[in-house]
Amino acid sequence: MTDVRTADAARRLGVETTGIEIIDEADRTASPRDLFWPWFAANVSVFGISYAAFVLGFGISFWQAVVVTILGIVVSFALCGIIALAGKRGSAPTMVLSRAAFGVKGQKVPGVVSWLTSIGWETFLAILAVLATATIFERLGWGGGTITKVIAAVVVAAMIVLASVAGYHIIMRMQSVLTWVTGAITILYVAMTVQHLDWSAISALPSGGIGPVIGALTLVMTGFGLGWINIAADWSRYQRRTASGAAIVGWNTFGGALAPALLVSYGLALAGSDEEVLAGIAADPIGTLATLLPTWVLVPFLLAAILSLVSGAVLGIYSSGLTLISLGARIPRPMAALVDGVILTLGTFYVVFVAESFINPFQSFLITLGVPLASWAGIMIADIALRRRDYDDDALFDSRGRYGAYDWVSIGTMVVASVLGWGLVVNNFADDATWNNWQGFLLDPLGLGTFVDDPAGAYWEGTFAYANLGVLLSLVLSFAVTWVARRGTVRRQESGA
Repeated sequence: MTDVRTADAARRLGVETTGIEIIDEADRTASPRDLFWPWFAANVSVFGISYAAFVLGFGISFWQAVVVTILGIVVSFALCGIIALAGKRGSAPTMVLSRAAFGVKGQKVPGVVSWLTSIGWETFLAILAVLATATIFERLGWGGGTITKVIAAVVVAAMIVLASVAGYHIIMRMQSVLTWVTGAITILYVAMTVQHLDWSAISALPSGGIGPVIGALTLVMTGFGLGWINIAADWSRYQRRTASGAAIVGWNTFGGALAPALLVSYGLALAGSDEEVLAGIAADPIGTLATLLPTWVLVPFLLAAILSLVSGAVLGIYSSGLTLISLGARIPRPMAALVDGVILTLGTFYVVFVAESFINPFQSFLITLGVPLASWAGIMIADIALRRRDYDDDALFDSRGRYGAYDWVSIGTMVVASVLGWGLVVNNFADDATWNNWQGFLLDPLGLGTFVDDPAGAYWEGTFAYANLGVLLSLVLSFAVTWVARRGTVRRQESGA
């Protein structure tokens, strides 16, 4: 009875108490257009402008970069939209629905990868918010030292943790407000920096070959839609089962892709106009963008930067809490979000105050997780495409049900595709994360690249060395194998056999 009273009190405060269980039909009240708000708010970020420097870093022209940006962002968020269909069909979190493809117990294999990825990337967003605060405070003359960083870390972590603990309904309302606030300030940033554009410098950027173009495309897809794909169904599980699948895919894609497609394209023009901006973004993305603004705009710019980063981190921590429960943690959803929020907070403090040199190895680790995550996405997309009926709600929680305990075809596909994928990607932080230099082991045998262990700095050379073909291979191969090898399995599952 105490638990019931506690749950009722939480609901009155607006806190979501639903965990990984199936959403009751009466609570499935969202419409497809509601998906626009969380995806748009999480991606309308001035940080998105800085991605342009990483895209141009592949040595491609402005127009090549624009095509790669729009194509990569739209396609990757469309893939998120397909995963979101599972949320409508099953009214459960993404990783619970993944049990239909991997088995009720076998789902823990991609579940661990998903949990680590979500925790890692959202910690990275929190770190960026803290460092951005310190940089801008220093320029304003307010001091950007330890005290500023401590206060910023506490405030940023508190916003992320409180929102993620509150859950779906409060987050949806919060994201609709943040959309207007961050959107307006981002438009102000564009208006204040447009005079820095130099079209002669932009048009002078040389074109790149097929390898750099593919590498830039992979970067964009991984940095945007594929970075969110493991949580896509978490935000569509409140959709009615009768909702239009095309509308869900469309609103998911439109909400996620609209802002970054425009912002990164503008960033390409901005970074292509100024070599200092292009070089500075790699070390301090938001701080470098702030150098183009007059002093009076810095405070609203900082507000937009922090809120947009917090917005993205909230989605991740909320979903990582659900994933933690799906892995077997027997705690309420708010507590799971709180646990992950504490981990995020400790990680932020550690990187900012104890081991600043840890940031590059940290990024290398997160990029490494992108390969198995792409494999999982390929398996799930094929599984969703093969299904014609809603999921069996009870079987998602019963290893003796139609989905079984383990699906060794899916697990084996993910393992093999990941190993092959790691063989075709390289460690972009070879000097700082030498433990990860085993990646790319297939490039040399296949004649796609050569590792140069230069004392001045190790690097890869070759047309496809930095194309990161492994991410695309892992995604496509996993889709193809699942589409062929599990067709009969899905048919038997849906017939109840």
